[in-house]
Amino acid sequence: MMMAIGIGSGGAFSRPSAEELWRSNAGGGWATAAALLLVLLWHCRGRLRLFFGFLFRSTLPSASSSSSSSASASASAASPQIGGFLETVSDDDLRFLIRNLDESNCNEERWEDVVQKRNSLVSYSAKCCRPKDGPLKYLSVTEFENCSPELLRDFYMDNFYRQQWDKTVTEHVQLQVDVNNGTEIGQTIKKFPLLTAREYVLAWRLWEDSDGAFYCFTKECQHPSAPQQRKYVRVKYFRSGWRIRKIPGRNASEIGMFHQEDAGLNVEMAKLAFAKGIWSYVCRMDSALRKYSSSHLQHGSSLSAVTFIQKVPRELQMSSSANSSSVAAAPSVRVETISEKKKLLRRPSKKALANGFLLLGGIICLTRGHSTLGAKVAVGYVLTKLTKRGASSSQRLQN
Repeated sequence: MMMAIGIGSGGAFSRPSAEELWRSNAGGGWATAAALLLVLLWHCRGRLRLFFGFLFRSTLPSASSSSSSSASASASAASPQIGGFLETVSDDDLRFLIRNLDESNCNEERWEDVVQKRNSLVSYSAKCCRPKDGPLKYLSVTEFENCSPELLRDFYMDNFYRQQWDKTVTEHVQLQVDVNNGTEIGQTIKKFPLLTAREYVLAWRLWEDSDGAFYCFTKECQHPSAPQQRKYVRVKYFRSGWRIRKIPGRNASEIGMFHQEDAGLNVEMAKLAFAKGIWSYVCRMDSALRKYSSSHLQHGSSLSAVTFIQKVPRELQMSSSANSSSVAAAPSVRVETISEKKKLLRRPSKKALANGFLLLGGIICLTRGHSTLGAKVAVGYVLTKLTKRGASSSQRLQN
C-alpha cells in the first residue's frame, strides 16, 4: 500500500488522482483487461465452437464430403460387413416375384413382344408393358442348353466374374452379408454410352423350393458405406427378380426374369436400346457361361447370398408349384366349350340379319296387298336360300 501512494510537491502525503494511477499502472490495466477477456471467452466457448464449426462446414463442403466418402468406400472395399440382421428383402418380395412371373396375370395389362431370338445353345424372348404409374416392366425367358440350374445360379450371382464379360459393369463392391436371413448388399457402377455412369446400391436374397428351382429378388436400398456421390446418378427405383429351373425332358435350364427400373433415361430410347442390344448381350452371356463351367468354384468361394440361401415358405411353395403345373399342363390348342358354342349359336351374323330384313320386307309387301308375281317369286327364292343355309349350318354343328 505504501508503494501506491506518491509524495506531493509540498513534501506531505496526498492521495493520487485516477489519471496518475492509470499512467503508473498501465501494464497492470492491460493485464486486467486481458484476463477479463479470457474469462469472457471461456464462458462463451460453446457458442464460438458452433459458430466456427458452421463457418468451416459452409466454406469446405467438398473436401470433407469427398474425404469421408473416399474413406468409407475404401473401408467397405477392404472389409465388407458380415453379420447383422437386415429386413431389406422379405418373403413378401418373393410373393411379389412369383405373382409377376406367372404369365396368367399378364392378361390384366397390355404387353407387347420385344424380341425373340435363338441359336443352337441359347434362346431368348422378351415382352414389355408400360404401366399407368412407374417405369417399363419386362418379362423375359432365356433357355441355356447343356446347363444345370446350380451352374446357372452360381454364374448369374457371381458379380466379380461379371466384370470380366459385362462391358457395362465397371466396379462392384460387396457391402454387407446377413448370415441370419441371407440378404446381401452391394454397390455396382455401370457406364452407358454418352451418359453419366449409374450407381446401383442393391440388396438381394435367394430362395430354393422343394422342386429344385431357385428364386432371387433384388431391389434398391441405402447403406452407410455407400453415400451418394455427385459423379454418379443414383438409381432410386429398382425391382428385379428371376426363377431358375430345369427344363423337363432336356439337359437345359431356363431363367425367367421380371425387371423394372428407373435409371433416369428416356422411355422410348431405353426401349429401343434394349431391343437392339439385348440379343448380343445374351450371346455374350452364353459365351461367358461356357467358360465359367470349369472355373466357377474359384469365383464362388467367398461368402455371399448363395452361401446362406433360404427355403421357400410353405404357403408360397404351394402357389409356385400350382402355377408351374398349370403352365406345363396348359394345351397349346384352344378348345371351345359347349357354353361358348351356344353363345356363338345365339349370336346372329351380319348375313343372317340382312336376310332376315329382306324376308321381313317381302312379308310386309305381301301383307299390304302388293302380291304381284315378282314379289311372290322373290320371297320364295329368299325362303329357299334361308332353308338351305339353316340346314347346312345345323349339319356342320352336328359334325
